[in-house]
Amino acid sequence: MKMFRSVCLILFVSIQALIAEIPKANEPDQRVQAEGKGWRLEKAVIKDTERPRILLIGDSILNGYARHVIKKLSGKAYVDIWVNPYHQSQGLNKILTLVLSEGPYDLVHFNVGLHGWQEGRIKKGTFVPLTKDYVKVIKSKLPKAKLIWANTTPVTVKNNVKELDPEINPTIIEHNKMVDSIMKEMGVPMNDFYSILNKNRNLAKGDRFHWTGPAYSLLGEMVVKSAEREILFRP
Repeated sequence: MKMFRSVCLILFVSIQALIAEIPKANEPDQRVQAEGKGWRLEKAVIKDTERPRILLIGDSILNGYARHVIKKLSGKAYVDIWVNPYHQSQGLNKILTLVLSEGPYDLVHFNVGLHGWQEGRIKKGTFVPLTKDYVKVIKSKLPKAKLIWANTTPVTVKNNVKELDPEINPTIIEHNKMVDSIMKEMGVPMNDFYSILNKNRNLAKGDRFHWTGPAYSLLGEMVVKSAEREILFRP
C-alpha cells in the first residue's frame, strides 16, 4: 500500500510538471528574431525570501536592458526576466498564467507590442479586449503585486536611424495609443519607452528594431527608478 501511494505521488508530481511546463517560444517571422540569448524565462536564485521579487516581461528589447536593471537592483530585489516573441492573443494569456506561477512577484513590469504589427496577427477588434484580459490575468494571479506597463519602442528605417519606418512605426504608434488608454482605465502606470528612444534615435542600431548599449541604459534606468518608486521606497 505504501509503495502504491509513493508511485501515485510520483505520477501526480510528474503530471503536474507537464501541465505547468512553459512552452518553448518561436517567432516564424525572420525579420524580428531575438537579439542576445533568445526567448526564455530566466530566474534569479532566491537566497533571501524577504527580499522583493520582480518580473520583467518583454521582447528582445528586454535582452538589452535587463542586465542594467539586475545590476542596479542587486541586493535590493530579485529580478526574473521573461523574454518572448508573443503578441496579444488568448494563447499568450494562457502562457502568462504559467509564467506568473513561477512567482509570487511583488512587481510585474511588462511590454507586449513589437511582434504584433504584422497584418493579420491580431484579429480586427480583438486588440483592446485581449490587452485588458492580459492585465486581468496578472491582477488575478498576483492581486497584491504592483504593475507597470512599458510601451513599445520605435522602429527606424534600416540603415537610416534618423527616419522612422513608414510601414511598421505607424502601427506601433496606434497600438501604443490604444494601450495607453487601457492602462489609464485599469490604473496601471506607464514607462514611456517610445518617447525616450524617439528623442535618441541616433542610438538605434540600424537594423530597424534594436538599439545600442547607451539606449538600453536609458531604458534600464527608467525601469529601476519606477521599481524603486513602486516597491522599494514605499513609506
